[in-house]
Amino acid sequence: MTAFQPTLKQLQYLAALHIHGHFGRAAEACFVTQSTLSAGLAELESLLGVRLVERNRRVVRFTPMGERVVAKAYGVLREADELVGLTVGGDKPLAGPLRLGVIPTIAPFLLPRVAPRIRADYPDLKLYLREDMSGPASEALSRGMLDAVLLALPWDTAGLAVMPLAEDPFFLVFAPGDLPDPPPSVAPDSIDAHQLLLLEDGHCLKDQALSACGRPELRADPAHRGTSLVTLVEMVAGGLGQTLVPKLALDAGIIAHTNLIARPLSGEASRTLALVWRQGSPREAEFRLLGDTIVAGLALS
Repeated sequence: MTAFQPTLKQLQYLAALHIHGHFGRAAEACFVTQSTLSAGLAELESLLGVRLVERNRRVVRFTPMGERVVAKAYGVLREADELVGLTVGGDKPLAGPLRLGVIPTIAPFLLPRVAPRIRADYPDLKLYLREDMSGPASEALSRGMLDAVLLALPWDTAGLAVMPLAEDPFFLVFAPGDLPDPPPSVAPDSIDAHQLLLLEDGHCLKDQALSACGRPELRADPAHRGTSLVTLVEMVAGGLGQTLVPKLALDAGIIAHTNLIARPLSGEASRTLALVWRQGSPREAEFRLLGDTIVAGLALS
């Protein structure tokens, strides 16, 4: 055994950089400054005596040795996470740290509704929140960088335990006069593809909405894509088209400051809010308690 070995923190920095491919985003995921993360990685390279990452202004590229080291680091981090999971909180449920990923189309609309109840029911819980899209969040979960993730189904959950929380129906949002005599509900096949504004690629909500309403073939022009639901709503308010918004966002008041109209889609067009974690996690009972608390918070708010 060598006298000096990498720390778990250094391995976390390395894994985060591998997942996000960007020093700034990796630092945010680790809740540290970019300079702290860079210094930690430099120390790791010095300790091992090898170059792990090639750095320039535009690209972060792992060396062949860096790829081998980070693959081992993921395994070490998963084992360390499982070890901590055996004892965290002791006999007290939902106490101590919990790293929760939340996707952007859920976080700003659900957390304000349920966070007060979580804090009230479990005051000893230290909930570290990380907002990220489904792909990076799921990868961070599988790599041991997160403990659980709040996301929306359908999504590839292979290797994960899944706890469905609630159905979240989709609504068509449009400007007054855009649809003459708007009906109580809108048939998905009546949506004008040329008027539809969607989220950018990488947001799972786009594909979920189109699939849920039976129109997976619809595609928006790049100029008709938004970076967030708030951006899409502002584009609709500006007369640029129509968009699909989940009820969770409507209940949070996303169109309250506008004169826009929302109508539910006919049929069963919805996504499923779910809490996921790694299969076999020793903290499964805690995650289910967290899921139950989120459901209760949604019901009461």
